[in-house]
Amino acid sequence: MRRLLVFVAASGPILWVSRGALRRRTSHGFYRLFAFEAILGLIALNSPAWFRDRLSPRQLGSWALLLGSLLLAVHGFRLLRQVGKPDPSIADPSRLGVEKTTRLVRTGAYRHIRHPLYASLLLLAWGAFLKAPSRFGVALTAVATGALYLTARVEEQENLRSFGGEYAEYMRDTRMFIPFAF
Repeated sequence: MRRLLVFVAASGPILWVSRGALRRRTSHGFYRLFAFEAILGLIALNSPAWFRDRLSPRQLGSWALLLGSLLLAVHGFRLLRQVGKPDPSIADPSRLGVEKTTRLVRTGAYRHIRHPLYASLLLLAWGAFLKAPSRFGVALTAVATGALYLTARVEEQENLRSFGGEYAEYMRDTRMFIPFAF
């Protein structure tokens, strides 16, 4: 019961931040909301096992994914702010502040993958799942993975409209989530 209450309480801020995207089902933020909720569900579901058997191979794999998620998120956000030059005056309530970039970022992780922040969320989802694998966890992880894939596809269409041919070339030169693979 306590985990359910935590899930509901934490969903409030996620829904608040996503309120602009909820009004536009054609925005990438609409699909990202479902990824956030599924990941939150995984964390709440598996929270009792978070620190159990800390040195087991499954837990070590989980911690490696979670650390990778954190490092990739910090790196990606930093690059978006510094290189992407977000413009807060862009009037699009479906995009968060850091997403209102004015320049295409092609350095750091963005040199190899188009969506480091979504890759970070994938690592977070799979890392949280590995804490205590279950059938319900598989379902939540599948929802998070599918929602992040849809989020990335929709965002790519938005970026093609914003950056045109430069983004189309970038898509040819990079992979979506995994360098040199996918």
